[in-house]
Amino acid sequence: MEEQHNDNQLNIELSEEVAEGIFSNLAIITHSNTEFVLDFIRVMPGVPKARVKSRIILTPEHAKRLMIAMQDNIEKYEAAHGRIKTQEEPPGFPMNFGGPTAQA
Repeated sequence: MEEQHNDNQLNIELSEEVAEGIFSNLAIITHSNTEFVLDFIRVMPGVPKARVKSRIILTPEHAKRLMIAMQDNIEKYEAAHGRIKTQEEPPGFPMNFGGPTAQA
């Protein structure tokens, strides 16, 4: 019996370090005529400075494909788990995350 090979198959390697992921609670998206830049940031309550933890640079075509894939996955998630609620946030990012202010 002959083995069938799929010439379009891509082996993807995921290292342990990358598999752990990076938590982000803020994303900033900018673009030029040739690329989209997605900066993922972790903002901590009460800390006025935050660092970009990861930066992804995409072509406009791949940015659009990512948007379509995200829309599809969100629709599937909501069909299984219910609608994702979002809050309208004022301009800027609340540094206290909407919780009580700490006092000493």
